[in-house]
Amino acid sequence: MSARRAQVSLSLVSGQDRRGTSDGDLARGLVAGEAWAIAETWHRFAPMVIMMAARCLGSRSEAEDIGQEVFFRVFRKAKTLRDPNSLRSFIYSFAIRTLRAELRRRKLRSWLLLDPPGVLVDVGYRTLDVEARDHLRRFHALLDRLTPRDRLVFTLRRMESMTVEEIATQMDISTSTVKRSMAHASNRLSRWIDADPGLVGLLDKERWGR
Repeated sequence: MSARRAQVSLSLVSGQDRRGTSDGDLARGLVAGEAWAIAETWHRFAPMVIMMAARCLGSRSEAEDIGQEVFFRVFRKAKTLRDPNSLRSFIYSFAIRTLRAELRRRKLRSWLLLDPPGVLVDVGYRTLDVEARDHLRRFHALLDRLTPRDRLVFTLRRMESMTVEEIATQMDISTSTVKRSMAHASNRLSRWIDADPGLVGLLDKERWGR
């Protein structure tokens, strides 16, 4: 993972409890540059972004780096938010663009042979047993073989439970393209899993293409 820009503090300000503030009011505070709104935006949405990144990348540490990068961009571009009630979607759009760029960077590195072979993915799920973590590592190794777009579509659809329409909107592609990417990713993963005796039967592949 390349060095990230200036990191967002995990505890920016203290004071009044703003957890009950609506997303709309939070967005208006963020656009105005209010310190409380910056802090609350991080606390409210960072777990969502980091979890999505961890599922996509298979690494908690890299997901945290992605989270820092996403919110650096969100805070820098906050004044471009036109509809305060779309704050969640606004943040998702930055997360997806950042993840897509990271997946493309990974793919380029693999083509140029810059990544050492056989490196195990840090999935960050310390509560899982050794066998389960091994399965996750092997599954993420299969995800690494997908194109960046197919991998991101698959992750958003199957792991984030986003609808086809939501993915199309966030990735700025057509619904038919989302469906084609989903089918392509599902078919390839199914074949690869069938070829791996350790993974066969562990995942519900029948639901993947839906």
